[in-house]
Amino acid sequence: MAGIDLSGIAKLIEGMVLLDTVRFSRPASGAPVFDQTTGEYVYPEAEVVYEGPGAVQPAGTPAEVIALPVANLPWVDETRSKYRALTPLSAPIAERDMLVSVIAVHPGGDVALIGRQWRVQDPGGVGTLNAVRITALDQVQQTRETS
Repeated sequence: MAGIDLSGIAKLIEGMVLLDTVRFSRPASGAPVFDQTTGEYVYPEAEVVYEGPGAVQPAGTPAEVIALPVANLPWVDETRSKYRALTPLSAPIAERDMLVSVIAVHPGGDVALIGRQWRVQDPGGVGTLNAVRITALDQVQQTRETS
């Protein structure tokens, strides 16, 4: 018995939903280095793992936020803002703590996405009947300044 082929549906969804350009990057390890020329500290470059078609959407109701404590800390680390990234199945599976950003939006898209960052909460989802890859995200509340 043959399984269900979702490749046609995947192409349709990619053409209708994955309209923005997203970037998944692995944060560089190491402390910032002082740049003698600019007089500022410079963070090491992140390793880009995926850059291509995608979408970032709220997961749940728009104002849904919950506070989650971090293990071994007596306080709540950050408000968890639930989002999800959608990418083609051909995109690599995201790893926990990768950073996601939208670097370009489609004409008529929400330009407020540009400049925000999200942290991958869990490895990207996989399943038997997927048309796109869904990755759980948490919006980063404080980001570094970029030039």
